[in-house]
Amino acid sequence: MVDLYEVAGIKGMFLANKKMDNQVKTHITYNRGRDWRLLQAPSRDLRGNSIHCVLPYCSLHLHLHVSTNPYTSGNIASRDSAPGIIVASGSIGSELTTTNVSVFITSDAGNTWRQIFDEEYAVLYLDQGGALVAIRHTPLPIRHLWLSFDEGRQWNKYSFTNTPLFVDGVLGEPGEETLIMTIFGHFSHRSEWQLVKIDFRSIFNRRCTEADYQTWHLHNQGEPCLMGVKRIYRKLKPTSRCVMGKMYSVAMTSSPCDCMEADFECDYGYERRSDGKCSPAFWFHPSSMSRSCTTGMTFLNSTGYRKVISNNCTAGVSAEFTARRLHCPLQAPRGLHLVTSEGALTATLGSNITFLVFLEEGDGARTSITIDFGDGHALTYSNVSTIEDGIKHIYKAVGIYRVTATAENSLGSETATLFLHVTCQLEYIHLSAPFVVVKNKEVNLTAVLWPSQVGTVTYIWWIGNNTEPVITLEGSVACTFSREGVNTVTVQVSAGNAILQDRKTIAVHEFFRSHLLAFSSNLDEHNPDVAEWRLDVSRVIRNSLIQATGMPEDQLLVTVLPGLPTTAEFFLLPDKQVTEGKPEKSSAHLDQLSEVVLSALNQNLVQFMLRPGVQVTVHAAHLSAAPLVDTSENHSGSAMLMLLSVVVLGLAIFVIYKFKRKIPGLNVYAQMQNEKEQEMKSPVNPSEATPSSQQDLVHSLEILDSEFSSRPIVKWSNQRES
Repeated sequence: MVDLYEVAGIKGMFLANKKMDNQVKTHITYNRGRDWRLLQAPSRDLRGNSIHCVLPYCSLHLHLHVSTNPYTSGNIASRDSAPGIIVASGSIGSELTTTNVSVFITSDAGNTWRQIFDEEYAVLYLDQGGALVAIRHTPLPIRHLWLSFDEGRQWNKYSFTNTPLFVDGVLGEPGEETLIMTIFGHFSHRSEWQLVKIDFRSIFNRRCTEADYQTWHLHNQGEPCLMGVKRIYRKLKPTSRCVMGKMYSVAMTSSPCDCMEADFECDYGYERRSDGKCSPAFWFHPSSMSRSCTTGMTFLNSTGYRKVISNNCTAGVSAEFTARRLHCPLQAPRGLHLVTSEGALTATLGSNITFLVFLEEGDGARTSITIDFGDGHALTYSNVSTIEDGIKHIYKAVGIYRVTATAENSLGSETATLFLHVTCQLEYIHLSAPFVVVKNKEVNLTAVLWPSQVGTVTYIWWIGNNTEPVITLEGSVACTFSREGVNTVTVQVSAGNAILQDRKTIAVHEFFRSHLLAFSSNLDEHNPDVAEWRLDVSRVIRNSLIQATGMPEDQLLVTVLPGLPTTAEFFLLPDKQVTEGKPEKSSAHLDQLSEVVLSALNQNLVQFMLRPGVQVTVHAAHLSAAPLVDTSENHSGSAMLMLLSVVVLGLAIFVIYKFKRKIPGLNVYAQMQNEKEQEMKSPVNPSEATPSSQQDLVHSLEILDSEFSSRPIVKWSNQRES
C-alpha cells in the first residue's frame, strides 16, 4: 500500500507512506520516484532535549492524504507560493503511529525538520506563506490560535473569541495571498453553529520590499542538481514582518546540470538490482524488437535506462545511458503466435472466423506466412505485414481442426498450432431405451442427436437412483437393473454452450413377453410423429386390447414407436400372485397370455376410433391379411382349401385346449400419466363393477375350459375401470 503526496512548488518531489513488513514508513524522493530515502528526524524536541533517532531504525513519519481530516485544512500542507515549506503531523520512531502525534515543519524541502507542536494542530498559509496560523485539534472548547511570521520558528498566541468555542473546522479565504480566515463551531452541544471571521491585515504595518527577500538554493542533502537543473528561489527572510500582497510572485532561476546516473531510471522490461544497476527482468528478452522492423531500417536498442520524465539534464553520461539507434538485422522468425480474433478455441459452423498471426522476432517484410486451416485449404502470404487485419475462413463441416501457421525466411522457420472446435447448435435430443427390460440383464441406452453432428459432445447419464452420474464421450451406454420396478433414466448432452436432456422410464421384471403391432394404413395419415401423440395413442391401444381380451391392466404395457409407418409394441408382464417363485409356471403363463392377445389381433377384434370417421384396426406385425396358403400354379385350389382348413382347425383346437380358465389381470405401463388418459380413452361399459381387491382378479388355474368355450373372449365383469 502506498499513500502518495506531491509537494507543491517543487517539480519531481514526492512524499510517500509505504507499507512494508506490516510497518508504514514515510519516504521522500526528489526525482519522481527514481530514488527514495527515509526522513531524518529532528535532533531536538520543543523543549530543547536531544532526540536519539538513528536511520534506518528510526525516522520521521508523516500522516498524508489517507489520514486527512475532512473537516480541517488537512494534516499535511504545502503551497506553490511557498516552495520548500511543508507542514505535517506525524510521529518519530520505527513506523508511523496514531499515538503521540506532533506537528513538524521543514523550510528547506525536507532536508531538515523541526517540531513546532506536541499535539495535533491545523495549520493555514497566509499571505502566500509569509505567515502561518495554527489552531489546536481538540474536542474541548478553545479561544486561542497561534501565529508565526518566521516559518514556524516562533509562535505568538492570540485570542479569537471571548467565549470558548468547540471548533469544528477552519477555512481560509480563496487565493494564495489571503489574510482572512474563518473558524466555525458551536458554544455548546445544543447551540447553533457559530462563524468567527478573522482579518489579520491589522497586524502588518507595511508592504515588503526587495530588501525583505533572500535567495534559497534547492538541494537534496547538499546535492544542488535535482531533475537535471540547479534551482534558486527568492524567499521572504524569516525576520521580515511585512505583507507580500497580490503583486508577489515566486521567482526562480535555473541552470542545466550534466547528466548523472541518478537522472536515469530503469527502462521497460528492466529492474534495478541490489548493486543499483538495471538488468533485464526474468520475463523480458532484450533481443526482441518490434515486428515492424525491416531490413534496411533502424530501431532504438535500449541500454536498460531511460531519462526520468521531466528531467532536463544535458551532456554528461547522457550518451552512455540513452538508447542507441541500430540497423535492423535479418533474423530468423521467432515467437510465432496464432490465435483467433476473440481468443476462443470454439467457432460456430458457417461463421466467418478470423485468425491473427503475430511474430515476436524476425524481418516481417521478408518472412512469408502459410496458414493451413486443417480442412484441406491453405493460404500463403508474402510477408507478415499483409495480414495485420487477420485471415478469415469459413468451415463447412463440424469437427476439430488442426490449424497451423508457418513463418519462413532465408534464415529459418517457425510454426504455431491451435486446435479449433467447430460446432453447430444442438437443437433436439432423444433418449432411445427399451420400455421393459429383464432384471440383471444388460441393456443399451442411446442418445440420438439432431443434428447428428454438433462437434465435441459430453454425455451425462443419471441411471435409476444412483447419486453419481456416468459421464461418457459416446452416445450410448450399457447398464443393468438389479431390482424390479420402475426406473428413471436421464441423459444430459453438453455441446458448446448448450445443455439439453431427455428422460425415459423403464420397467424392470424377471419375465415378460412382447410383440410388435401394426395398424391399418389410415393411421399413418394422422401420425404427426411427436412424443405426446404417441403417448396418447398408446393409451387408446391398451384400452382396446383390454376390451378385446379381458386382460387386467396391470399386466399389459403398450407403447407406440417413433417413425413411419406407425408401429407399436405390447408387453405382457407376469402376475406375481399366481407365478411367484415358479419361473417355469411364469413363462408358461405369459405364453398363454400371448396366444390370447395374438388370437384377438388375428381376428381383427382390436379396433379404436381415432376421430369421427377414422376407424383404425390393430393387428400383429408378423401376420398377413392374405390367406395362409401358397397360391402358385403348382398347387390346386382343393389343396389350398384343405391346407387352410387344417390351419384354422388346428388353431381352434389349440386355443380350446390351452385356455381352460379366465386370464388374471394386468397392469398397464401407460398408467404412469393418468391425467391424459381420458382424452382418447375407448368407451367402457358403465355397468361393470369395480373389484374390491386385487384378489378378485385372480382365478384358479383349475377352472374347466367349458366356461371359456361357451362364450367369446370379452372383458370379465369384475374387471376394474382403467
